[in-house]
This record gives sequence, structure tokens and C-alpha cells, in this order.
Amino acid sequence: MTVAWRGDQFAAAVETFAPGSVAGHNDSDTWVYPSSLAEVAMGLRDRPEFRFDLLSSISAVDYIDHYEVVYHLTSLPRNMKAVLKVRCGEGREEPTLPSVTGVWRGAELQEREAWDLMGIRFEGHPNHKRIMLWEGFPGHPLRKDFVTYSQSVIDPEQAAAE
Repeated sequence: MTVAWRGDQFAAAVETFAPGSVAGHNDSDTWVYPSSLAEVAMGLRDRPEFRFDLLSSISAVDYIDHYEVVYHLTSLPRNMKAVLKVRCGEGREEPTLPSVTGVWRGAELQEREAWDLMGIRFEGHPNHKRIMLWEGFPGHPLRKDFVTYSQSVIDPEQAAAE
């Protein structure tokens, strides 16, 4: 069975090699600052006490006043897992984070999905295009403020006639 790092232990361990990078923690998760994400990701992959060689998943969460990206990490050699979170600044306009594709190649499609469905841009991503929806699709459908035709004040039949 894979052992999960506790949030406080994981935060303290990250602070040892990246001082000032931890923004907070709870029982199971650790938050880092966006500016420290690349340094922390490389340390988590390369340092022998972590060896997080597998990025299990990336997910994005819309909290209305901000966005958050969640990284689920697995260390196959050490049989451990951890949850790393990054808050995408304040507000809803142009959420941006550094890409971790240079650390974990498996992040490429997952970051594209977060861009396509939530509108979170990953700086330095090698192929920042939509993956599920077509280019030119209006908006990002998993955002809580996304409005469909059935929710809009415009009559879809009238819009089609114009």
C-alpha cells in the first residue's frame, strides 16, 4: 500500500530544500507559491528523499474568487504519494502558472486539458493548444461562470436566424 505524506511533514520537507516556497498546508496537502513551483517540482523529482518520478494527475479547481491547480505525485521507488497545490493568484482574469512539462513529461496533455476546460495558462508549455474543444471555442466550459446557450438571455432560435 502506498504511504501518503502528511501535509505538515511534506511542507517541512519541501522547506528544507526550497526555503520560503511553502504557502501553507493542511492534514493532507501542501500549497506552494507559483514562483517556486518549478524549483519545488525539480526537487521533488530529483532529491533522494522524495524521488517523485510519476505525476499521477493534474486537476484544476474553480473556487470563484481564484483558481487552484492540484498535482498528485507518486514515488514508485519509495512507494509514497503526496498532494501539491498551487493557487493561481487572485481573481479570475488570466490565471497563469509555470509549466512542469520539463520536470514530468506526462504533464503535457494534462496541462492542455486544464487550459482547454478551465482557461489556466501554463507558461513555457511546448504545445499550448486546445485538446478537447476546437480552436475558437468561446470560453472554457468547466469554469463556474461559463454560460451556455440555454442559460443565456439570447434566444438560440433568434441567434440562429441572424
